Amino acid sequence: MSQATVGVTVPRPAVEGGAEGLRGRTVVLIGGGSGIGLRVAHRVVAAGARVVLGGRTAARLEAAADELGAAATWRVVDTGDTESLAAFFDGIERVDHLFTSAASYQVGPMRELSDEDAASPFDSKFWGQYHAVRRAAPKLAEDGSVVLMSGAASARPAGPAPAYVACNAAIEGLGRGLAVELAPVRVNAVAPGTVDGHLWSNRPDAAREAAFAQYRRDALLGRPATEDEIAQAVVFLFTNGFTTGSTLYTDGGYTLR
Repeated sequence: MSQATVGVTVPRPAVEGGAEGLRGRTVVLIGGGSGIGLRVAHRVVAAGARVVLGGRTAARLEAAADELGAAATWRVVDTGDTESLAAFFDGIERVDHLFTSAASYQVGPMRELSDEDAASPFDSKFWGQYHAVRRAAPKLAEDGSVVLMSGAASARPAGPAPAYVACNAAIEGLGRGLAVELAPVRVNAVAPGTVDGHLWSNRPDAAREAAFAQYRRDALLGRPATEDEIAQAVVFLFTNGFTTGSTLYTDGGYTLR
C-alpha cells in the first residue's frame, strides 16, 4: 500500500452500481404505460424494483401493469394539471427514481404554427416535467435520481421547429439547475434522436418513412434507435451514482454530423 493511501477511508458509493442497485427501489414512470416508459418499466422490474405507472389513460396503464406483474401499480395523472400531479404523488410514500416521458405537443416552422401550437412543447414537455419533479421532490430519496426527457434536436435540429428545439434545450438547462438545487439527489437528462417505436407508429406512414430515411442518412450509426436502447440509457442514469447535471445523447451520432 502506498504512503498516500495509509489511513485513508474510501467512502462507499451512494448508489450500488448497475441494475442490481434497483432491487427493492420504487421507480415512478409517468408515461410508463407505453413506449420508452414501458420499456424502462420492464427493465427495472426485471432488476427487482417496484414501479408506479402514471398516465392519462386508465386502460393503457392497467394493461401495462398486468403485463409487468405484481411489482407494478398504476395511477391516472395528467402532467398538465398541477392538482392531478399533487394527488398522484400524495399516494406514493417514497420515490427512488423518477422518469417522465409523457407529453403531447405540436412541432413545425415558426411561420406556420399558431402561437398556441408553438407553445405546446413548453406547456406539456417542459412544464409537465418541471411540475412533476416539484411535486415529487419531498418524496425523493437522497440517493435517488430524476431523469428528464429532452431530445437531440436541442443540439442539432433535424428540421424547422424552433420552439421545439428551444424546449429541449430548456429541459437540459432545467436538469443542470435541478441537479444543483436537489443535490445529493442526482438529476440528468436523456436526449434521444429519432426512435422507431410507439410515437412514430401513430404518425402517417409517409412522414415516418421520410424521417427514418433522413436519420439513416445523417446519423453515424445509420438508423433510428429502438425504444429499448433509450430505456437502457435511462436505467444507466438511474444507477450510476456519480453522474448528475448531465445530458446523455442517445442519438446514434446524429449530433456529431
